[in-house]
Amino acid sequence: MRVLVIEDHRRMAALLRRGLEEEGYAVDLADTGEDGEWLAGENQYDAIVLDVMLPGIDGFDVCRRLRDDGCLAPIVMLTARDAVDDRVRGLDAGADDYLVKPFSFEELLARLRALVRRGPTKRAPVLSAAGLELDPARHTLKRDGRPVELTPKEFALLEYFMRHPGEVLSRARLIEHVWDFAFESDSNVVDVYVRYLREKIDRPFGADSIQTVRGSGYRLRDDA
Repeated sequence: MRVLVIEDHRRMAALLRRGLEEEGYAVDLADTGEDGEWLAGENQYDAIVLDVMLPGIDGFDVCRRLRDDGCLAPIVMLTARDAVDDRVRGLDAGADDYLVKPFSFEELLARLRALVRRGPTKRAPVLSAAGLELDPARHTLKRDGRPVELTPKEFALLEYFMRHPGEVLSRARLIEHVWDFAFESDSNVVDVYVRYLREKIDRPFGADSIQTVRGSGYRLRDDA
């Protein structure tokens, strides 16, 4: 999943980025409200982590502008302010959740998972396709009832496939949502990770879930 972090404190931004990437998220950073607003308008994010205290326009205004511009991504606001009025102001601006600094990174992850599951539209808590059952909240995968262990990045790639069963997904689209735009468009990272997935979810089970569409990309079979 792809997350935008709008945070001007460099150390905090670096910690958030490292922690989220270790959990398999693709992370873009912005250190001003204006840059964050621009990135959110140019890219599709599965969630946005937004600090309140920003140079220039503050987080409340950024949130309001994003909603006015039609951005539907779930937004978690971060702030050192713990006054009820500030929390209400953030939620009224269009935020979905609110965390007061200092906070537990595990709590942030849990809230992000909950918001991504809910998303801008209703999403199934457990994803099922091609004989696979993936639970984003519990970070588990089963094929035919048997557990399969994946790395965070493998899990993120498969989750994106399972949110779009039957669709042909280009390498560029997969890089955009599972990695980030820092990767070169001709990188073979997608092919490498698709091979990893096939070795874990297909080969041991005699299955063929992820199909190559020549000249276009990959598709997860939609047996339905």
